[in-house]
Amino acid sequence: MRFTSFLIVLLGGVFSMCSQSFSVEGNVVDENNIPLLGVNVLVKGEARGTTTDFDGNFLIDNVSANDILQFTYVGFLTKEVQVGNQRTISVQLETDSQSLDEVIVIGYGTQQRKDITGAVSIVSENTIKELNPIKLEQALQGTAAGVNVTPSSGAPGAGININIRGIASNSVNGPLVLIDGYQGDLGTLNPNDVASISILKDAQAAIYGIAGANGVVLITTKTGKKNTSPQIQYDSYVGLQEASRMIPLLNATEYALLLNESYANNGQDIPFPDVSELGKGSDFQDEVLETAPIYNHNLTLSGGSEKVTYSIGGSHLYQEGIIGSEKSDFTRSTARFNLGIAISDQFDLSANSIYTNIDRRSINENGLGSVLFNALNIAPTFALDQEDLDGKLGNEIINPLSQIENTFNEYNLNKFNGSFSLDFKPIEALKFTSRLGYSVSNSKGKDFAPIISYGPGKVFNNDRSRVNQNRINDNSYTYDLFGTYDNTFNETHHVTATAGMTVIKNWGDGLYATGYDVPNNSWDFADISLTTGTNDGINNSAYKYDTRKLSFFGRLQYDYKGKYLVSGMLRRDASTRFSPDNRVGYFPSATAGWILSEEDFLSDSQLISFLKLRASFGILGNDETGGSQFYRSLLNGEATYVFDGALVNGKALGSLANPAAGWEEAEKTNIGVDIRLLKNKLDITADVFREDRKDLLIAGIPVSGIFGGGAPGSGAPTINAGTTRNEGLEFSVKYSDNKGDDFNYSIAYNATILNNEVTEVNGTEFLSGGQFAVGQPQPSRFQAGFPIGYFYGYKTDGVFQTPAEVAAHPSQLALGANASPGDIRYVDINNDGVINTDDRTNIGDPIPTATMGLNINLNYKNFDFTAYIYASLGNDMVRNYERNQPNVNKSAYYLERWTGPGTSNEVPRVTTGATANTAFSDFYVEDASYARIQNVQLGYSLPGTFLSKTGLDRLRIYASVNNLYTFTKYKGFDPSASTGEAIGGGIDYGFYPVPRIFLAGVNLNF
Repeated sequence: MRFTSFLIVLLGGVFSMCSQSFSVEGNVVDENNIPLLGVNVLVKGEARGTTTDFDGNFLIDNVSANDILQFTYVGFLTKEVQVGNQRTISVQLETDSQSLDEVIVIGYGTQQRKDITGAVSIVSENTIKELNPIKLEQALQGTAAGVNVTPSSGAPGAGININIRGIASNSVNGPLVLIDGYQGDLGTLNPNDVASISILKDAQAAIYGIAGANGVVLITTKTGKKNTSPQIQYDSYVGLQEASRMIPLLNATEYALLLNESYANNGQDIPFPDVSELGKGSDFQDEVLETAPIYNHNLTLSGGSEKVTYSIGGSHLYQEGIIGSEKSDFTRSTARFNLGIAISDQFDLSANSIYTNIDRRSINENGLGSVLFNALNIAPTFALDQEDLDGKLGNEIINPLSQIENTFNEYNLNKFNGSFSLDFKPIEALKFTSRLGYSVSNSKGKDFAPIISYGPGKVFNNDRSRVNQNRINDNSYTYDLFGTYDNTFNETHHVTATAGMTVIKNWGDGLYATGYDVPNNSWDFADISLTTGTNDGINNSAYKYDTRKLSFFGRLQYDYKGKYLVSGMLRRDASTRFSPDNRVGYFPSATAGWILSEEDFLSDSQLISFLKLRASFGILGNDETGGSQFYRSLLNGEATYVFDGALVNGKALGSLANPAAGWEEAEKTNIGVDIRLLKNKLDITADVFREDRKDLLIAGIPVSGIFGGGAPGSGAPTINAGTTRNEGLEFSVKYSDNKGDDFNYSIAYNATILNNEVTEVNGTEFLSGGQFAVGQPQPSRFQAGFPIGYFYGYKTDGVFQTPAEVAAHPSQLALGANASPGDIRYVDINNDGVINTDDRTNIGDPIPTATMGLNINLNYKNFDFTAYIYASLGNDMVRNYERNQPNVNKSAYYLERWTGPGTSNEVPRVTTGATANTAFSDFYVEDASYARIQNVQLGYSLPGTFLSKTGLDRLRIYASVNNLYTFTKYKGFDPSASTGEAIGGGIDYGFYPVPRIFLAGVNLNF
């Protein structure tokens, strides 16, 4: 009886202890004792838990001794721990190579990282968070080897150019972008919605056939996680923007003295007899460039049960311009949902959709007559509100502040895109996927030109008010149906076979119209419906397009014992961009790999953790050139007809047709090695690559006039007539380590060395592009034996110092004037005793020889520090923001001009007389190599002991600076900017500078 009573009491105590609830805290690290952020800590069998903070710490309430905690994290083996009587639990997770590798998206599926045999770069969610980019494209610069990102402008919302392994085509060079499987646009995405980015750079992209030649960027958006309690994440930052660089200009006194000198050198009366009262004058550059605000808010709700996962988010970004303030601002608002439903053991349904609204206003930029062009060239002796009423500055230069004041425009975009996917798994090894992707985009734009006069003869004068309006509809859908068979036989033969089809349809229309005589000459009444005037010309235009593709593809992947890897891909594409006779193409590729670290002779290595050799070869296509249906003539030319004795403007056949044209083909070869050393602390990847782009689609090669190519609105046909080659080396290395329990770090470096050359142009010697000054030949060329878009002009050899040097040198009269001491001396390239157009040569290359990124991450206790640095070497830029008119302002380097023998051998004399100094030469071409500290960030995460009292899982505050400093010898605003044109890029018309941004932000999870 006593024993029974004792047993009852004992068991009662045990049951009481087991049923008692308490809190457990702990820490989660990896194999190198580096804390892991975002590890899911769940009570097994229940949909409740928490996640680890930045230091790997966690706190979970209401657990009992019988509970089991599950620790799950992508890339690591799941670990379970019995709570028992523990109040503090330390967990070390082991790397799961298979789990880690499965997150690598390669197109129509995934692949283990160790088994990838192509050149693939990954940009993770953490990298995107650390960079905090305004636009997603910025997260690719310096973080992925072989990827070069250049802004077309620093204006809010401006386009960003992406080139993967160089520029290969004379037309479109941007990559194919797929968001969760459907074709999309990076510029409309909220970076906070992105979970990972995969970049396919070699023949691995051949699975996308006709659209993969420029590389493929695969975006995976965020999803919920199974068996996770609802989690809310709020991210926000506010900041200030300022010009990252100013161009030194002459002040009023310096300007007047230099102008007096230039007039005197031409024997004219000086315009400023007394300069003593001028002082510094007006600084229009400083007045134009302002400090502007920026702010961003992002809210996400995610979670899931055993059957349903969800992720819902919204964001709002506002960025004001550093030029024109609200007249060059950008607003982006997004809403997103991602839903996954396990209908049964065999069927899974997923759906996601993103809505984007963009409002943008802009100023005149990146061209002759832009706001910055005027700010740099207007005389500092002018008052801030003064106009050039005497026409002293020529017909192009006006007051930039007045120009901003009289700028009125707006652009609005509404876009829905997303996908629905159904997976059917009849057996464990086989899965079928049916996926529909869609995009619906509607935009409208309006600009208003009021009646205004800036002075006699100014090109910006407007004697009638005018409003231009447009509405554009762009739509597309993509339907994929494919199956994947994945199985292992005899534990040694692993086979993955994928086959399917894709249907793509893109269609849309646009309408443009102009109205004259706006009531009250006011933006408030700027609408075509209110205009009262008429015009003799055509006041409206429209277009419509409809292109379709039908593709079939197959891929077979095989590995033996996980050591010997081979794959083969074939895609058949049919595109309505081409004539029926040339509509179908076949794009094959093959890859192979050998994992040496699995061999017996390396399996026990203490140095080498992983070693793989890989190679690939394939043919890819590019059809994004020449318009939607250039193989036939369209009624888009100009014509004038006579009806009832009156002249009537109408339409005629446009550019000549070429039914024989086909798509461009890219022949890509890649050899690479992946190696991990020192227990995975050191990760190295290297690739050698070559791409031969053949059958370039080129428009503008002259044809006989009897075909009508010279008629108004007409032109030469688009033909396959060129070949280019890009070859180079990519290298990336990352080292991660920890020093004690409180400090860990990682350093990553990547570099790409590239050589670009046009190897063949048919039908003409060269193609030209770009613009320099007014009335001069186009400065850029596409020509065999040279890089794409190289600069073609005169080579210089200093400055003439004496009359004797002038007399001994070949005549330069053919360039516009006889030379005098102080003038630029040009090189007689062909040694024929005269300087003329035959002496022009290669004077610069806009394509960088090498690009590289250095990324540093440091963590000490609750503090984190990141720095991202990017460099571009070997690229040249044309300085084309200076106007060669007698009375305009000049850059401060003219203070070092030639004023007599021995004073300067670089900067020529100043004069109002005719000289040959304005001819396009290497005097205007500068080395635009640069290194930029593009992001520095310092953060602090509040400790878990404090957060446990607030109910928060994570609270981090940070401060950062984007575009902190640029090291360069280039004189202009931004050495990284480019128009994005293959022929004509790298010409600086006064680029809107990329701003320096100071941010303060918060990351909040609960």
